[in-house]
Amino acid sequence: MDLAAIFSIEVVGAIATLVLMSIGLAVVFGMMKIINLAHGEFMMLGGYVAILATNRFGVPIWLSMLLLAPLVTGLFGVLVERLLVRHLYGRMIDTMLATWGLSLALVGLATMVFGNTTVGISSPLPGFAIGRFQGSGYTLFVIAVAVAVLAGLWLLFRFTDLGLCARASMQNAAMAAALGANPGRIYTLTFGLGAALSGLGGAVLAPVSGVIPTIGASYIAKAFITVIGGGSAVITGNLAASGLFGAVSQAVTFATTPVFGEVALLLAAVLLIRLLPQGITGRFFKKSI
Repeated sequence: MDLAAIFSIEVVGAIATLVLMSIGLAVVFGMMKIINLAHGEFMMLGGYVAILATNRFGVPIWLSMLLLAPLVTGLFGVLVERLLVRHLYGRMIDTMLATWGLSLALVGLATMVFGNTTVGISSPLPGFAIGRFQGSGYTLFVIAVAVAVLAGLWLLFRFTDLGLCARASMQNAAMAAALGANPGRIYTLTFGLGAALSGLGGAVLAPVSGVIPTIGASYIAKAFITVIGGGSAVITGNLAASGLFGAVSQAVTFATTPVFGEVALLLAAVLLIRLLPQGITGRFFKKSI
């Protein structure tokens, strides 16, 4: 029974980790149809902001992770949308190349500033025991943040004027503009929101994985797999795909090794996309957010 409890927590923790890795990309891709290849570097930026604010300037770790990292990354995302992405709407290949170039530039800049070494931040929560098994208190925190992010997004898109205007603009920008919305402003805010969520994910995962200039490459692969597997619905699709892939990966990891867990995640993604080319919400939950 104790082992089952620990295993359940680890599975939910793996699902929450995938949610935080991919939710920023899900917002940008699911609502704006933009393939942001710099998503991993936005997460890397959030991680560095949290680490620098805490280690060098003495900012409390909770404030660094939950406020400063998403704020700085979100503002950077607004700047990127204004200067780069805005001129490439409707040109998917050009957007991919531009964000890929931005990704390379951010990796190079981070390497020059921080060096090619891993930096980290200590976990602010102690472990806990269930019977004779040990669990991580920080895993519970990651789960809580993922739940809060999904709940906050659902409330934003479902009940606020900004969320309703964003959904309308993504479906039919001309009609939304005719009804008084400002699609250009909404695109900027949506891209900034996606960037802020990416920065939050990178900051929250920094105590677990550490941060290195090239860490974005490890984030973006799982993020894209999760977003594509989830389909067009931002919240429902992300949660469904994260639940499937996280459970498969953690179960195989528990039974074998983390390497086989990663392979199992990839095989599950390939099988899912083969069976459901439009993702889970392309076939099910079509009217969900």
